[in-house]
Amino acid sequence: MITCKVVMPLLLSFLAGIFTVIGSLLTFFISDFKKSYLRFFLGVSCGVMVYVSLVELLPASIRTIGFLKGQVAFFAGILLMMLIDFLVPHEYIEERIHKDTHDKKLMAAGIFTAIGIGIHNFPEGVAVFMSAMVDLKLGIALAIAIALHNIPEGISVAMPIYYATKSRKKAFWYSFLAGFAEPAGAVLAILLLMPFLTVVFLSFSLAFVAGIMVFISFDELLPLSSGEGNHIAIAGVFAGMAIMAVSLILL
Repeated sequence: MITCKVVMPLLLSFLAGIFTVIGSLLTFFISDFKKSYLRFFLGVSCGVMVYVSLVELLPASIRTIGFLKGQVAFFAGILLMMLIDFLVPHEYIEERIHKDTHDKKLMAAGIFTAIGIGIHNFPEGVAVFMSAMVDLKLGIALAIAIALHNIPEGISVAMPIYYATKSRKKAFWYSFLAGFAEPAGAVLAILLLMPFLTVVFLSFSLAFVAGIMVFISFDELLPLSSGEGNHIAIAGVFAGMAIMAVSLILL
């Protein structure tokens, strides 16, 4: 049975996931999406995620379960995402769009990207849900961080499908399904983990989530933001950290 305590974490997971749709909508209205904008934006997302993971999630976990157990859970989160990334790698639009010029190849690129992102988004939905169950402020901060990096993911799904089919509707629905994996992850957490949601279990979850977020930041966001004008991406990282610091003060 879904209680009032569960509704807000579930809603946050849905809102974070739905930002992939916002990314897809950008492809319909921005004809010249400059790489410098994307690099800065990815840098901001990276800064937000690393800051909230190391300043809020991991310390909150350590305060309850201790340093050693917190570190074990943190690196377990990193190993899980590393395993997922190894088994189901996903590529972004800049890595595929110039390689696959034929319509069928573009369509395949978009579909496989959507599947890969959906699988990667699943643990992110669990992460937002579990964090919000412990502390709503942490859940909100993490949802913001994930929502920011879901925008370029939406672009990476929608753009090849739109170019291949000339259908905004198809591009929209594929990006929606990729983003919907996040609230699906939250629902799974409700169904499977609710009986185990003790203070200790939730504290382990916070460190585990921090590991997931740090891996995503360094494995996906930073490499994607690199290239000419690296200072733009680094400025975005520090801007993201500052934004998250201010938001945590205000929350």
